[in-house]
Amino acid sequence: MLETLRNSFIGLSSVFLLLVFCPVLAQEEQKSATPLVSYIKDLENTFNIKFSYLNEDLEDISVNVPNNLVNLDDILNYIETQFQLETEKLNDRYYAITKSTLITLCGSVLDNFAENTVSGATIEVLGSNVAQITESNGSFRLTDVPRDASLKIRYLGYLTKYINVEDLLKQGGCPKILLAQHYEQLNEVIVYQFLTTGIIKETDASITLNTADFGILPGLIEPDILQTVQALPGIKSIDETVSDINVRGGTNDQNLILWNGIKMYQSGHFFGLISAFNPYLTDKVTVIKNGTPPAFGDGVSSVIQMETNNEIPDYFSGGAGLNLISGDLYGQIPITHKIGFQFSARRSSTDFLNTPTYNQFFDRAFQDSEVTNQNNVSVDDDIDREENFFFYDFTGKLLYDINDFHKLRLNFITIANSLDYVETNTETLETTNSILDQTNLSVGGQLQSQWTDRLSTHLNVYYSRYNLDAQSIFSNQVQQLDQKNIVDERAVKLHSQYELSEQLEWANGFQYIETGIVNRAFVTLPSFDTNTKGVIRIHAPYSGINFHSQENKFIAMAGARVNFVENLNTFSELLVEPRINLNFKLANYLRMEFLGEFKSQTTNQVIDLEQNFLGIEKRRWTLSDDNNLPITKSKQGSVGFNYEKNNFYLGLEGFYKNVDGISTRTQGFQNQNQFNGEIGSYDVKGLEFLINKRGDNYSTWLSYTYNKNDYNFDSIVPNSFPNNLDIRHTITFAGTYNYKNLKLSLGINYRTGKPFTEPLDGDEGLDTSVFPTRINYKSPNSSRLDDYFRADASAIYKFNLSRGVKANAGISLINMTNRKNSLNKYYRVNEDDEIETVESISLGLTPNVSFRVSF
Repeated sequence: MLETLRNSFIGLSSVFLLLVFCPVLAQEEQKSATPLVSYIKDLENTFNIKFSYLNEDLEDISVNVPNNLVNLDDILNYIETQFQLETEKLNDRYYAITKSTLITLCGSVLDNFAENTVSGATIEVLGSNVAQITESNGSFRLTDVPRDASLKIRYLGYLTKYINVEDLLKQGGCPKILLAQHYEQLNEVIVYQFLTTGIIKETDASITLNTADFGILPGLIEPDILQTVQALPGIKSIDETVSDINVRGGTNDQNLILWNGIKMYQSGHFFGLISAFNPYLTDKVTVIKNGTPPAFGDGVSSVIQMETNNEIPDYFSGGAGLNLISGDLYGQIPITHKIGFQFSARRSSTDFLNTPTYNQFFDRAFQDSEVTNQNNVSVDDDIDREENFFFYDFTGKLLYDINDFHKLRLNFITIANSLDYVETNTETLETTNSILDQTNLSVGGQLQSQWTDRLSTHLNVYYSRYNLDAQSIFSNQVQQLDQKNIVDERAVKLHSQYELSEQLEWANGFQYIETGIVNRAFVTLPSFDTNTKGVIRIHAPYSGINFHSQENKFIAMAGARVNFVENLNTFSELLVEPRINLNFKLANYLRMEFLGEFKSQTTNQVIDLEQNFLGIEKRRWTLSDDNNLPITKSKQGSVGFNYEKNNFYLGLEGFYKNVDGISTRTQGFQNQNQFNGEIGSYDVKGLEFLINKRGDNYSTWLSYTYNKNDYNFDSIVPNSFPNNLDIRHTITFAGTYNYKNLKLSLGINYRTGKPFTEPLDGDEGLDTSVFPTRINYKSPNSSRLDDYFRADASAIYKFNLSRGVKANAGISLINMTNRKNSLNKYYRVNEDDEIETVESISLGLTPNVSFRVSF
């Protein structure tokens, strides 16, 4: 009996073990795959047959045939289905195995992290029109796919993936394709969004403008880059132009303007009334007023850096538009998944079409001066005017992803203005002819490399050439003035970034910049001819540390730049420029920032022959020579506070800036110091305040800027007096409102008048004892123009022309009240030895309309 029980227990145990372990063993057996070439040899031995095939077709394929398949036909059918192969029976003994040219492909797309299915992902066969969207379970099935093709798989929030069809086939069946989620490293600290959508203040105090997200601002119906930056506190144009932007009391030549890493020496069209950069390809604009990273030299007032889209587009997109001044078009073209191309082009209609906007701009540029004699009586000459004026710009960018770690970008931009202008006095029959050609041509290349997870480099090489040719013929060709200004610059800049830890980065770099400038002036009567040439070379290593603490309670950048400057004709100098940028969390929603920098620049714009060439384009680039014009150097420090909660933002920043090494020739003097060329400095003490409240469909703001800007010249009496750009108080009140597809904006700008210098009263105002007769002036900049006031409005309506074509129409009004604002006032002696007053007047009521399409 016991023996029987024992045998029964052993039998049951054996059955139990078989039930438990046999599936596991079977599963382990099924998991092991055999190279297909080896498996075919086993079939040859088993079934006494022979296969003909190419080793390269099968060598990377492994097979795992289910155990329940024992028939040769079933086994071959399985291999055909799994690996898209074709088997052909040549006779009873010989078979041929070949690859299918067109195959059917299936698979499923999953999240790489959680392996959740990704529905709605786009599966595209590159080089063909075959494409499909994954089902709700992430699956897809494509037919008639070339075996040598590649797939492009993309979905919002994930990295786009490229994979060869052949690689998928080698996995057999319907393989799983894992997409990696797209993570962007964002600062955990709040970035402050204000004014309108697309304008952000970063934690390093720089301002970022994302043009694709840009909303609307008063007076603007297109996101003109250099007009938009003037909406920011501390940035204005005293003469209403984009080519003369004044940042914290500085002149325009003290701004470093970069386009894709290339320094630009021309920034405007229509003599500065229109920005020369296409905003629809510009992806991001960064404005830095202080605390500049050491990678940036030059520009003692600010850095304005424009960057176009740097990613190869997934599909063709573009747009075109017209307004009352010009027309433009742009496009982004994917050539392959590794090569893309961008372009933009714009041309004015001013040489064949007169519009109200053109007439107002033309009056502002040429006929904006009211002339009165010493008795304050208007001097009105009967003048016939004839002009032929046009401008254009063109940009191109080639994007090439060499591989996942190296990207090459090639950039090109050309900007041009051309004018032929004739004035004829119908009373005296005297004719004045002015001819101008102004161009900027720049090319550059950038190589971005990711060497390891921690180390990356950026190599930037560019060549830029600016050319100004101006000719003025006076009094029926009795006198002729020729001016030429050429800037020729080439640079090599290498920047590296190394991540020492998750919280600490080390940036290093070296820059070589060579700038050559030619200035020539030729006058026939009296005979005068001057031609100056100069070359400056700058060797600049730099280094900086970037740190952020846990939860970003403290963020810091500290570094220094060393500039070794050599002017091949006169001097060399070594400059050390420390930079610091600190940001502290004081309390919830409240942060404090402390910024400081030393900077220098070796190129400036001198303003010569102030009253020649109709006062239009009289600025010429020149180099520091340590004699007539030293290197311009600046020191700046600022303290700011930022508070934001529930879409309510409040910012307050106080600063002090000293700029040394300026000349009266670079500051636009129009008084007794106009041609003396004294060297001095200016100091600016300022306060910038902004309060902004935003809602789902509105934004309203009030900004106030206080500047006290004084010159210091040892050789001028008095030594200290107000700067030509000393605008003490500036106030802006504006708002935007969105209703469905309609955007509206209204704003008011107020500022106190700029300083100017008046002649002495009565007969003392003229000195007739010298030739030519000279004006005797009061103390420099002891008078001020009337206060400036301007109200602007704009509206944009968006709509769809078709499923893939979007459109918008816009209208704007500049200076709605048609107020005559005085922008400048100076004095001159006429032919009768009398003092005339010349006053420049702002734009009058200026309408503009636009229509744009995008696809």
